[in-house]
Amino acid sequence: MGCCESIFLTETHPEKVQTQQPPPPYVEPQPSIGPNTTPGDMVSSFSEFSLSDLKAATDNFSSNFIVSESGEKAPNIVYKGRLQNRKWIAVKKFTKVAWPDAKQFVEEASGVGKLRHPRFANLIGYCCDGDERLLVAEFMPNDTLAKHLFHWENQTIEWAMRLRVAYYIAEALEYCTTKGRALYHDLNAYRVLFDEGGDPRLSCFGLMKNSRDGKSYSTNLAYTPPEYLKNGRVTPESVIYSFGTVLLDLLSGKHIPPSHALDLIRGKNIILLMDSHLEGKFSTEDATVVVNLASQCLQYEPRDRPNTEDLVSTLTPLQTKPEVPSYVMLGIEKQEDAAIAPIAPITPITPQRPLSSMGEACSRIDLTAIHQILIMTHYRDDEGTNELSFQEWTQQMRDMLEARKRGDSAFRDKNFKAAIDCYSQFIDVGTMVSPTVFARRSLCYLLCDQPDAALRDAMQAQCVYPDWPTAFYMQSVALAKLDMQKDAIDMLNEAAALEEKRQRGGR
Repeated sequence: MGCCESIFLTETHPEKVQTQQPPPPYVEPQPSIGPNTTPGDMVSSFSEFSLSDLKAATDNFSSNFIVSESGEKAPNIVYKGRLQNRKWIAVKKFTKVAWPDAKQFVEEASGVGKLRHPRFANLIGYCCDGDERLLVAEFMPNDTLAKHLFHWENQTIEWAMRLRVAYYIAEALEYCTTKGRALYHDLNAYRVLFDEGGDPRLSCFGLMKNSRDGKSYSTNLAYTPPEYLKNGRVTPESVIYSFGTVLLDLLSGKHIPPSHALDLIRGKNIILLMDSHLEGKFSTEDATVVVNLASQCLQYEPRDRPNTEDLVSTLTPLQTKPEVPSYVMLGIEKQEDAAIAPIAPITPITPQRPLSSMGEACSRIDLTAIHQILIMTHYRDDEGTNELSFQEWTQQMRDMLEARKRGDSAFRDKNFKAAIDCYSQFIDVGTMVSPTVFARRSLCYLLCDQPDAALRDAMQAQCVYPDWPTAFYMQSVALAKLDMQKDAIDMLNEAAALEEKRQRGGR
């Protein structure tokens, strides 16, 4: 992970090793497959807005609509607004001298507007009217990370949710890097927003400077990358430094200057660094990994810091509650607003009995959680489904298992099209059958918006292992995607019944 020295040496948990794979180049997601998909995931296209429309949406830029952390004192003010189609938006209004060159402003905004990712509050438009310069983004209704960490009222953010925030923001930064926009200006806890379902998103506004020639950092100099203080330039390594300060915020629940935090880290005083409001409810092993990563991000020399790929691969194994929705961990109610997007989400399936984690994920049609569960269960349910002769093993198994291994690697890395190809090679040989491979390929088809093929694979998994709950769960999700709700509910209940029977003593 670069040249930097780790302050702590961490012991890797054996079950976590297999998930530490570098992420592949990001594949543009289909609108229906975002994690914990909400209406806000259905992203609008990028377009130009008229000044009159934005005035109407914000009640003529009323102070009652300001959502900037500094209110009217901010040089560039952010408002919330509501369009005529009832969709909520966030509008950033620049000072009149910020971007004098209209063409340059439009080019910069259009570049950011091409980015689309479920980890972002995406930019959906701009306005360039006379000397007015405005950006329009998706509105995130559940406040900022700063509010939830530093100014919470009912409960602090639990440890697993803090790890999810770090992971999601790392994914957002990695996506920007793969798209050639690695510079993010003034990354801090106010730039991290929470959507309708409580999922953390990175504000797209940080992908543009506050002005053509303006400062990239508005925070206290104590939190600014040292190289920026020297030359006033933001580099990809500067963004990593700022990510390190966000990690400190997540660890401590306070906005600690990096120099003070590094003194605690060097003295191995992790407990002093940790947020006391967590009341010790965190994994010391995982906290050490995050502390170690923060110290690497905050190295004085930019070349000694990790890259975005390192951030994602380090944080991926720490995600321990993929099946729990973010709004539950935040302690908030999920906001439903059908006017947020023109495409309605798929209706969750209502079961008749209590469900396991897999059942809960399938009832919510949460493909991301299903993916994580299938990774964690590995191939333990395949035992006893194959009996091979020694001749069959020696002649065909090596190539076939290699194809499955490549499929598993692609599946972990979320390269679902490659996983389909590799799993198909394994299946087509036919010497060995695996219900897990069929279930994994079924999910890959769902994530590639092919529910018919997904249903066929889920049914094949049932043929191989007739009483396997996962086969029925996957069929329920595929049927729901095909808008066959009654059949989906029946299949979900059948899966839950099989699971209950299994827990009473069956396999």
